[in-house]
Amino acid sequence: QVFYLLRDSITGWPAGKPGARLPAHPERAEPFPKRVLLFSPHPDDDIISMGGTFQRLHDQGHEVHVAYQTSGNIAVTDEFVTRFLDFAVGFEGLFRGDARPAEKVLQDARAFLAQKRRNQVDTPEIRAIKGLIRRCEARATCRHVGLGEERIHFQNLPFYETGTIEKNPMGADDVRLTMELLREIRPHQVFAAGDLADPHGTHKVCLDVVLESLRRIKAEGDEWVNDCWLWLYKGAWQEWEIHEIEMAVPMSPDQVRQKRFGIFIHQSQKDTVPFQGSDDREFWQRAEDRNAHTADLYAQLGLTRYAAMEAFVRWHY
Repeated sequence: QVFYLLRDSITGWPAGKPGARLPAHPERAEPFPKRVLLFSPHPDDDIISMGGTFQRLHDQGHEVHVAYQTSGNIAVTDEFVTRFLDFAVGFEGLFRGDARPAEKVLQDARAFLAQKRRNQVDTPEIRAIKGLIRRCEARATCRHVGLGEERIHFQNLPFYETGTIEKNPMGADDVRLTMELLREIRPHQVFAAGDLADPHGTHKVCLDVVLESLRRIKAEGDEWVNDCWLWLYKGAWQEWEIHEIEMAVPMSPDQVRQKRFGIFIHQSQKDTVPFQGSDDREFWQRAEDRNAHTADLYAQLGLTRYAAMEAFVRWHY
């Protein structure tokens, strides 16, 4: 029985296969195409945690939206800020002839960073620049997958914007913004980060916001939400246990490489990042090792061997 449950969890059609009658398939065949909303706590969680599934959803013709829940600004190093400001100064000089405004921002940033103390909160300007860097990387990743600008949503949830590692608890504005986005898109399928191992708790707050928003929408009688399925993925820190997995999306070696290139786009998070946790591997290495391990577990249990697998659990709200 366990063998058949695991076998039926494997699918190359994460939003359902149109026209197919597969009673044990993890997702519904209809409607097709579906409106799909991916919630990404940080600007790189979508590609790290479900990059292969993200690509399949787009390639199979679904209307895929991504909501980046927080700015992720504190995870950008100070060196990256001055590097990009230096580019901005050169760009302004090349094409506008007047680089003085950008030069002033660069000088102020260098002056602040030169005497910045450990754990000191950045200035609002520097935090804004760090957030911009991460937004540009997220947009570039979406273009790598094939999404248009109109499908990319930056929420900048207020609970995150403390400027420090410690975040505020979930607030009314966080829920309001999420409810508004859900009602705008009316998704048939939602993906959200279900891992609680993020060392600073951001993922847990982001999940709480999504769950509370869906519950309130349901309580207020919106009919569309009754046909909206919620799937949870794990982040860069851990994976679902084999007995928990309800949908496993296989990946070929080419798809693994494509996902890796998507992760590489997040240059501010490559090589060294401010909050690495206890695992010193880069995010792309963690993702590949985790996905390969999941595929290997399935193969050890007698199922088809794949290069990698991304795993999901359905959450009933």
